[in-house]
Amino acid sequence: MFDLRYHVASLAAVFFALVIGILVGVALTSHGLNNTERKKLEAELSSAQGRIADLQLAVQADNADSTFVKGAYTAVMANRLRNKHVAVLYVGPVSKSVRADVNDTLNDAGAVMIRMRAISVPINAHTIEASLAKRSALASFTVGPKRFANIGRELADEFTLGGDTPLWDALEGQLVEERVGGGKRPADAVVVVRTAQPQTGHATAQIVGNLLSELANGSVPAVGVEASGTRPSAVPTYKHVGLSSVDDVDLPIGRVALAVLLSGPGENGHYGLQSSLDDSILPDPIPPVTTSTTTGG
Repeated sequence: MFDLRYHVASLAAVFFALVIGILVGVALTSHGLNNTERKKLEAELSSAQGRIADLQLAVQADNADSTFVKGAYTAVMANRLRNKHVAVLYVGPVSKSVRADVNDTLNDAGAVMIRMRAISVPINAHTIEASLAKRSALASFTVGPKRFANIGRELADEFTLGGDTPLWDALEGQLVEERVGGGKRPADAVVVVRTAQPQTGHATAQIVGNLLSELANGSVPAVGVEASGTRPSAVPTYKHVGLSSVDDVDLPIGRVALAVLLSGPGENGHYGLQSSLDDSILPDPIPPVTTSTTTGG
């Protein structure tokens, strides 16, 4: 991908070459140069002028490539997620920059974000159990060795399927630190963003781990994302729970990969600039855009 850094570097080199040319020109006009020195300076000036011409061509090529990439991005993204309803889940606080990147992806591909939830971690097991124990219909989630795993799986199902969401409603005050949109409409796809540090507490690890695993095994595409250079990376976690992933959602190639992964079942994998050698930067080949219908709601 081409960006402003290439143009800045090329232009800096051009100006450097121009300075050399000026200095050589000044030297040529001075007195007392013998024939050998003059020829040497003339050769240096000619070389500098040739370098300037090469760099100017490189800048023009970069501009042309940037224009092509922008046009290709628009063509690849157009209607790829047309009328898709996407739910976004943050594990940890909302990142303004990643939120903008995800929103750009959905907008560019024609999708609509129907809801967003940000889970506060670590999770206090006692307050979760106390809240659920007060509701007879949910009291079963407070007993048994798999109670936290069951909570995570049920949260995932409610988050994706929509309709009545009794568990999310009951745990709103203890679990959710930020929300956008209602929970009624079913989601056609889910985006996951982990902004918090890895969690090792039993209740938190069980709830979050099983929530993400259930999303990965659900009936709609679910993709974990992060910006390039994120440390510690959440990609190993996404892979562990079975989610597809994109590690450079802040770049056009990352947004293309995310849109492709969200476009339908069967499109899965791990993509980006930081991925391991057995992964790719982009899905290959990128499937053509097809007309799709959305789930009701």
